[in-house]
Amino acid sequence: MHGLINRSVQNYVTDTFGHDVWGQVTGSADLGFTDFEAMMTYEDDVTTRVIDALSLVTSRPRHDLLEDIGTYLVSTPKLEGVRRLLRFGGVTFEEFLLSLDDLPDRARLAVSDLDLPELEMDERASGCFELLCRSAVSGFGYVFVGMLRVIADDYGALVLLDHETGNDGVEKVFITLVDKDFAQGRQFDLGARVG
Repeated sequence: MHGLINRSVQNYVTDTFGHDVWGQVTGSADLGFTDFEAMMTYEDDVTTRVIDALSLVTSRPRHDLLEDIGTYLVSTPKLEGVRRLLRFGGVTFEEFLLSLDDLPDRARLAVSDLDLPELEMDERASGCFELLCRSAVSGFGYVFVGMLRVIADDYGALVLLDHETGNDGVEKVFITLVDKDFAQGRQFDLGARVG
């Protein structure tokens, strides 16, 4: 798993629970170090051990933590680049959803060795979508649930989200677009603001 992803998990833990909890997590996960290097690559089981340790230390279900991490990734001002990368997917929420297949390639334009989970989006019926998520680390579908919840609000859309893991380990996120114009969307400009 790319260090950027692991470093984002570390930032989530320290920002949400504090440095002491992060120290407990790294100890419980038996990492042998306390800080992830953003540009290094780590074995996938390292990420799994960190998430499992975080669940143990905080007494919170793993899926809740993963969804919170997804929310954190797109709502924290210091990670504005993640939100911007996602918003380049389309002018409307539907366009954005249908562009998720291309997200791993867009991410590699920014960081060439960043491997995101394999994503496949299908429109099942009008306003009903299914996102398939294949990853070496179990639970990434929940990360996308958290991200989609925030991005839907960003577009002003009201959605229902549900998660399911198949027997083959492929995660499915079901998205029902209840109202695409539920609220005023957040302003988005293609050019980043400087200063």
